Amino acid sequence: MQDYFEPAPESGGESLTPEQAVANLRGADLGKRYYAAWWLGRFRVSTPEAVGSLLAALEDESDRTEDGGYPLRRNAARALGKLGNRQAVPALVRCLENSDYYVREAAAQSLEMLGDPACVPALVRLLAGGVAAAVRVPGKPHLAQPYDAVLEALGTLGATEAMGEIEPFLEHPVQRVQYAAFRAMYQLTGKPIYGDHLVRALQGDELQLRRSALMDLGAIGYLPAAEPIAETLAENSLKIIALKGLLEYHLAKNSTEPPALSDDAIRVMSLMDSLL
Repeated sequence: MQDYFEPAPESGGESLTPEQAVANLRGADLGKRYYAAWWLGRFRVSTPEAVGSLLAALEDESDRTEDGGYPLRRNAARALGKLGNRQAVPALVRCLENSDYYVREAAAQSLEMLGDPACVPALVRLLAGGVAAAVRVPGKPHLAQPYDAVLEALGTLGATEAMGEIEPFLEHPVQRVQYAAFRAMYQLTGKPIYGDHLVRALQGDELQLRRSALMDLGAIGYLPAAEPIAETLAENSLKIIALKGLLEYHLAKNSTEPPALSDDAIRVMSLMDSLL
């Protein structure tokens, strides 16, 4: 999964200790608070003080943009996903109702990382109205909800009970949302038809969409995509990341004692070597 952290403006590359970061997050300087939230997630600082401060930041009202966004809340939500502490799940679920689209997106991504199925009903509610409601917000660069993040989370969480709500998004007019739906349906059913759709997406005209398909295939560990991934017109670094996802998924699924590499694992490693 990609690193969803926003850059931290005004940080100046400041070096912090965990204690300083927590103190800054609790302070009055908005720039330092924003950077501290990013820093705690980036360096996986999971002390009770850090988690508590990030949870408090999810309620912040002081850092507000002119159009109503909550930059600090976004960074805090992203950071909490990195820390692996399920104590954050109830607060992140509440963030799914926030007026800021990007807070909702960050919360969905972090709930996916935390892996607690208790959040599934709240995620499914964001799919209410189906494809008909999944339209672009007037004057905004995004849809009504962060559908791709929600669909990816439901797939990772194994939410088979949500397949009825997910399946219509296979026909959504925005391709990235389609890809997220195919990714989720493959994870929930294991049917190759969904993985094959993502493989075909690697031949698309737009580089950004090819990049999305690469990351989706790596996330689901779709082994038949190995050669198409290596041949995709995209950066070698991204192709290696996607192949690494395939390899890790395959090794986890086919672990043996003592450890042994299968022919498929060796094939994927050879493709990775060829891209270095």
